Amino acid sequence: MGQSTEELNSQIAGTRENLAADLDALQDRVSPSAIVERRKTAARERILGVKDKVMGTAQSAKDSAVSTKDSAGGSVSGAADSVKGAAQGAVSRTSDSVEGSPLAAGLVAFGAGMVISALIPATETEQRAAQQAVQTAKDAAQPLVEEARSVGQDIGADLKDTATQAAQEVKDKAADAASTVKDEGQSSAESVRSDVKG
Repeated sequence: MGQSTEELNSQIAGTRENLAADLDALQDRVSPSAIVERRKTAARERILGVKDKVMGTAQSAKDSAVSTKDSAGGSVSGAADSVKGAAQGAVSRTSDSVEGSPLAAGLVAFGAGMVISALIPATETEQRAAQQAVQTAKDAAQPLVEEARSVGQDIGADLKDTATQAAQEVKDKAADAASTVKDEGQSSAESVRSDVKG
């Protein structure tokens, strides 16, 4: 069966509209300005996502506040459960990365700054300031060093006297022990002689 002209015109018009929509979509996909806009939007979303991960979102702050309020309330019997829940929450939050922790993000940034500053050579002004700080520390520590040396010498003298006394006591006891062994040896020998003669 043949189609009427109106039906054919209607199909052609529909095909044209579909083709025009497809061409518009294709042109939007390959248009340089549209590509740049899509890339900017994607980059903005990524940056906001990182910011939300590090700093936390307003909703997570609200949830945290509600959780803290709920865990703080309750009776004495519920206090143990509240402490247990808070401890478990702290462990789970700590086990996550720095998500929602601006302090951790600040520490990471501080550490990165320290590393970068260590890589940059010091200026003459900084070197002079460091030398002055070292000299000031030496000057301030000099009395302490002299006092420590004096105390060390006193302790050394006391230890020397104590060691000398201990050595003399050991020497005297050794002499007494040797004399005692000698006397006992002589008496044992005389006893054996008399037993042999008798």
